[in-house]
Amino acid sequence: MKQTIWSISVWGWLILMSGIKPALMADDVIDRWSSSLIKIEVTRHQYEFFQPWSRRTASNVKFGVVTQGEQIITAAEDLFDQTTIRVQKGGRGEWFQASLEWIDYHLNLALLKVQDPAFWDGLQPVEFADPVPATGEARLLRWNDGRLENRKLDINRLRVGRSPLSFIDLPQLELDSEIEGIGRSEAIVVGDQLIGLAVAQARNKCAAIPSFLIHEVLTRLEQNQPSEVGFFNFYWKKSENPAAQDYLKLTGPRRGVIITEIIAIPGHQNVLKAKDILLSVDGFDIDIMGDYDDPTYGKLTLERLATRGHWAGDQVAMTLWREGALLEVAFELPRANYQSEYVPTANYDMPPAYLMAGGLLFQPLTEPFLRSWGRDWERRAPVRLVRLKGQAPSEENPSCVVLSAVLPDPYNLGYQDYRYLVVHQVNGRRIVDLPGLKEALELPVEGFHLIEFLPGEAVTKLVLDAQRLKDATQRVMFKYRLPTDYVVGESGTP
Repeated sequence: MKQTIWSISVWGWLILMSGIKPALMADDVIDRWSSSLIKIEVTRHQYEFFQPWSRRTASNVKFGVVTQGEQIITAAEDLFDQTTIRVQKGGRGEWFQASLEWIDYHLNLALLKVQDPAFWDGLQPVEFADPVPATGEARLLRWNDGRLENRKLDINRLRVGRSPLSFIDLPQLELDSEIEGIGRSEAIVVGDQLIGLAVAQARNKCAAIPSFLIHEVLTRLEQNQPSEVGFFNFYWKKSENPAAQDYLKLTGPRRGVIITEIIAIPGHQNVLKAKDILLSVDGFDIDIMGDYDDPTYGKLTLERLATRGHWAGDQVAMTLWREGALLEVAFELPRANYQSEYVPTANYDMPPAYLMAGGLLFQPLTEPFLRSWGRDWERRAPVRLVRLKGQAPSEENPSCVVLSAVLPDPYNLGYQDYRYLVVHQVNGRRIVDLPGLKEALELPVEGFHLIEFLPGEAVTKLVLDAQRLKDATQRVMFKYRLPTDYVVGESGTP
């Protein structure tokens, strides 16, 4: 018995001397983390894209953690179109009013502030793990009916994946778990350190924003440095087939990936070209699968190098093989912007844009519109619209407008079944957005409006009496209780 006690004491002494932090036991976890975990209630507008003038109120519960400077960090999800935010400490009791101090939907992170000093009594900021452990056991902590739920997770790996609210790829911590309902910004911890915030779940796997990314963002905000994320605005393919590199006359061992397409962004000068072979990025060699060897986390896809210590506007060194020669270039990271997509992933904190003319409802094609078909929208939405999601924008064709519905009226008799048609031209003018459509409708041709749809649509064109359009629009607005006939983007409601 004495021998056992001596062995345990020596082991504890060795742990302390080595600086290794032993895993906290369950009671210690509860005591430590109960003063850092916050419950958040968000009330927001929820818009109906099939009837974009209507909206309803929705409430969601999520979680956050206390950071330095008396702030709460949480995922940005469910904070868009918010009207009120309340926070609660200890899992139950008094609610405090909070305000949104900063948000970045591409990073999926937000900062909340509470003005009432009483809220901060007894709270303490979390400690962020850096580097994040890529294997081992972790714990998920969240408030559940006033009790701090403490559940086991297995860390699978650090990977690069699509950000839940954006089109860009960011580092994510992947974990295995049988717990249901993960993804509301729950704290993922190892011992007394935060390793991530859970943001998504698919079957028995969940994804978390790693703590090193959260800490880096908070540090930049504290130092008033730009924190907008950049990305690589090009498509590439793997060089698995040797003939591809032979065709491009690459000498030496097989390496790198082939640039296939450049995404045009207004004001951004891209130094890359299609058929370039990308050999290295920021000093890291790229293999034929598009991976590089990260010194901390092993094999990661090259998209990680756009955010590994870099932000929008930074210059990233690249080595290319172009037309039989090596070329060194400096690639400027463009700012992530939803409007740089042909079919935008999102359009947060503003009502859906639309134009109603004589009962014809026009909307920009966006992913939120497609998601109106439900969770399985990629199979249930019209195929021709879903396919446009993969189209790259160009200066001549940056976006598109859809005739989404027709509100029946004598003026549009015969057209009431038309819907989900992509507009090509109106009165001979090419249409790529709602302002352009509005201008075209002010320029009838010989007393008529001629609306033409993309080639291949079930309907090619329709004709309307220009002189009767205004009265018909007013009549439809009154009949269907539309507050306005025109809402467009950041300009709001005219």
